Amino acid sequence: MSDTAAPAPSAARSEDGARIAAELLKDDFGWALGVIMRRYLRAAEEIVKDVPGGPRGYQVVASASQNLATNQGAMAAQLGIDRTVLTYLIDDLEAAGLVSRQPDPADRRSRRVVATEAGKALWQDRQAALAHAEAEILRVLGRDESAFKELLQRVAIHADRLDPMQNACQVVEELNEQENRGRRRR
Repeated sequence: MSDTAAPAPSAARSEDGARIAAELLKDDFGWALGVIMRRYLRAAEEIVKDVPGGPRGYQVVASASQNLATNQGAMAAQLGIDRTVLTYLIDDLEAAGLVSRQPDPADRRSRRVVATEAGKALWQDRQAALAHAEAEILRVLGRDESAFKELLQRVAIHADRLDPMQNACQVVEELNEQENRGRRRR
């Protein structure tokens, strides 16, 4: 008798299916990006599911924690979130005690979104969890992980210059639509 148990039949079929798909689609750039994105989004959604607004709410808290936006309008532009939607999102985050609005010293008519201590703690905790999820996905690369991430960042910057993103949520919505169309075809 072997020391290692054989994989369950469904797990073996799943592994075989993944190997076959990878071989058939090994030169399909879109398939590879889609699989990686799908796995990362599922992990990220689980990590930020209790943050008001989910991933978008987390982005607001992260931006506020790092003082990335000079005011609410700049934050909307940076994150690709409609200003009206952002207002409601900030209301929810403020009610949860994660951010506060403060007058912008440069223009008292506008407001800065500032992370509270609870918001900064949440951001640091979730940032670590997201880094762990990322590392899990990229673990197969070993020491090549940092080189891959650097190259991927360069490609992303170039692609964004060719086709600038107007709305951060648009990418996720388009991917979900494509995935749903693919499911309906099956």
